[in-house]
Amino acid sequence: MQSNLELRIGNLLSQQHLTLATAESCTGGLISDRLTDIPGSSAYFLGGIVAYAYEAKAALLNVSWDTLNTKGAVSHETVLEMARGARRALNAEIAVSVSGIAGPGGGTDEKPVGTTWVGLVTPKGEWTRHFVWNGNREQNKRFSSEAALQLILDYLEGKLP
Repeated sequence: MQSNLELRIGNLLSQQHLTLATAESCTGGLISDRLTDIPGSSAYFLGGIVAYAYEAKAALLNVSWDTLNTKGAVSHETVLEMARGARRALNAEIAVSVSGIAGPGGGTDEKPVGTTWVGLVTPKGEWTRHFVWNGNREQNKRFSSEAALQLILDYLEGKLP
């Protein structure tokens, strides 16, 4: 089910002649799924890497073990490394990444269930956003995909510092 967000992103990527890749953990491919709901998305969406486990983040996205072991998978540093890795692996101009704790388990005092980081890496800069959702697992995944798409749109519309 496509939303206005995916359409707007697709139109702007096409107009700006930019390509996009995704690196997803807690969303399990939901961002890629939403992007490909738009007919003609192959013109700008190159692909996505779902890297759920630490091993996959390291092997597929070149996230450093040092980052994973010291900062954790759900961190500012990890989502930037994930996005850099997807951008490099798929040769895209823009890459978005997400890593979070969807729940219902897995949370800690420092990182409760719902904690999520979204990252964006482009030729013009790198950005992250931090969220703590309070939904169930499915809702948290949806909220995270929405936040990632919004970050892409904000970049394409020139709304990022």
